[in-house]
Amino acid sequence: MIKHTLFVLIFLLQFCFLQAGIVVLNGLSHTHKVQSGKVYRGKISIENTGKQPQNVKLFLQDFSYQSNGTIQYSAPDSNIRTNTSWLRINTNLVHLKAKEKTEILYEITVPDKISGPGSYWSVIIVEPVEEIKPDDQIQGVSITSVIRYAVQIITDLDSEKAKPDLKFEGIKMEKENGKRLLNAAVANTGNLYCKPTVTVEIYNKSDGQKIGTFSSQAMGLLPQTSKLFPIDLEKVAVGKYNAVLIATDEDENAFALNVELEVKDD
Repeated sequence: MIKHTLFVLIFLLQFCFLQAGIVVLNGLSHTHKVQSGKVYRGKISIENTGKQPQNVKLFLQDFSYQSNGTIQYSAPDSNIRTNTSWLRINTNLVHLKAKEKTEILYEITVPDKISGPGSYWSVIIVEPVEEIKPDDQIQGVSITSVIRYAVQIITDLDSEKAKPDLKFEGIKMEKENGKRLLNAAVANTGNLYCKPTVTVEIYNKSDGQKIGTFSSQAMGLLPQTSKLFPIDLEKVAVGKYNAVLIATDEDENAFALNVELEVKDD
């Protein structure tokens, strides 16, 4: 019997549960303010919530994403703003008994000479290891789904000398799960990680009266990446409007765009 493993990579900014019973307890994004030549330490807390023992392997990868839905995981040191060479993990494989917790320690050694200020990053992949157990009673191909974590390790070097630069790549009205959404594609063309929110102010075209203000959730945005920021417009009546889109990060850096908006029923 041939047994294949299908790897499905989940990237979330909240707690998630793996089918193997592995849970990351302290978040999927770890940010450190750093200086050249200094050493910093952190940890990833994991738990096996299952009823069976579980092996888990850990390794580094570079990581980026774009608003068209593409997510790229690549070999260490393949991203121009990688910090994989700065990182050391205290183990590459752990064995967890049922209901057992452990901490994976990592150390960041920032080089003395770096090309410039801003955010450098990579991800530590946390992946359950499935044992292959042939079953002579079953013929053909058996597929086991294994979901793994990508834990971002973001290092902000001399962040006071760097800044994000938010730009709108495009906007589109779409219907998803029965809801009218304004999907705003936002790129961070700067050199610093941020967590922007996109707000749309909608005005009546005929008299300029303000209809309302609607906002997306805040989401992390790495340098030279982009994401879709969905805004729920289900409460806005069908019609044509003038609108102002504003992307604002947590430090109140803002970028605005005037648009004409048509809300349709289909």
